[in-house]
Amino acid sequence: MIVVTRLNNSQFAINPDLIERIHSNPDTTLVMVDGAKYIVTESMDLVIDKIASYRARVIALTHELSQSGQPAGVRALGLVSSLDPAGHPIRDEADGVTSMGPRKL
Repeated sequence: MIVVTRLNNSQFAINPDLIERIHSNPDTTLVMVDGAKYIVTESMDLVIDKIASYRARVIALTHELSQSGQPAGVRALGLVSSLDPAGHPIRDEADGVTSMGPRKL
């Protein structure tokens, strides 16, 4: 989430992944994917910088978690392709993993 300021100086957080367009004529207007519009005091360049910083933080956090290992009780996602001869996923009871292979049509 990024924090932006309305014209009445109240701040609110918005999900930058849901911003479709940003207009600046002269007020900066955020147009969301659902059509909602928000006029903010920040310039278009500042909003774009906030979005870039937000995405950089997400990538940095992801990298940090991958380097330090997963928190207790959380397993990394990955592809597993072990199927029994009948084409059913093989469940590994040791780690609770259920292999998911391609569906047979």
